[in-house]
Amino acid sequence: MARRGAARRALDSRRPIGHDGAVIDLGAYLARIGVTGPLPISRQTLDTLSEAHARAIPFENLDVLLGRPIDLSLPAIEQKLVHARRGGYCFEQNTLFLAALGQLGFDARPLSARVRMQLPREHIPARTHLCLRVELDGEPWLVDVGVGSMSLTSAIRLDTDAEQPTAHEPRRIVREGGRLFHQVRLGDAWADVYELTLEEMPEIDRVVANWYTSTHPGSHFRSRLVAARAARGGERVTLQNRELTFRRRDGSAERRGIADPDELLAVLAEHFGLALPAGTRFACPAFDWPA
Repeated sequence: MARRGAARRALDSRRPIGHDGAVIDLGAYLARIGVTGPLPISRQTLDTLSEAHARAIPFENLDVLLGRPIDLSLPAIEQKLVHARRGGYCFEQNTLFLAALGQLGFDARPLSARVRMQLPREHIPARTHLCLRVELDGEPWLVDVGVGSMSLTSAIRLDTDAEQPTAHEPRRIVREGGRLFHQVRLGDAWADVYELTLEEMPEIDRVVANWYTSTHPGSHFRSRLVAARAARGGERVTLQNRELTFRRRDGSAERRGIADPDELLAVLAEHFGLALPAGTRFACPAFDWPA
């Protein structure tokens, strides 16, 4: 009962979280992701919030391609993702989630990681991913609503290498030397999502990594459009450039192409809730639309 009481008090508290003591409007955030009712400090609450967030707030990099800066101040993130009903990438998504978890009373901390999707082990990617560690009843859990088509819809334990079910694909944590590899099972095959060492990622490191991710010519977010969200029934919807994919829990997928810029805007609105002004165009090499 004491833990439930602490969670209820956290709902009404305005204790400092994030940048310069900033907090979010927790009620508006919960309304944005469609969560109501008591939220005790528990594994079930972590799972509920993770899945609801990944379904409601899409992963996307549209502002990068529109030449707009990515502001990581908490008020700016809240305005964009909550009130303007946009999405964002890891630094925006997980900074917002970190603030919400903290205000609810969870012991949550930011971790840095190297995204490894579709990369060979010998390749060393930049440490430009933000994920979260939550301590719950003496056990460490990984939560992450900001890794695109692989965003976690359930918390997973960090202290075991056993396969763990989620609301979508099975996951596991593999230890090799001093590194932990977060992996996903698609069909019968396991694939790396990212690697981490449990090193925390303070605000200044997030600012530097965000600057690289959003501005460096070598960043893949500068050269391709990505949008993704979790759907019900274990399905995911992903857009990469001119291809829309519906992937099922078992890893099977259906894909279709996008014919022109107007259809692209319609897809963003219909499948990701991203309503953009008519005539919006993205600076992306993949969009060599016919004249």
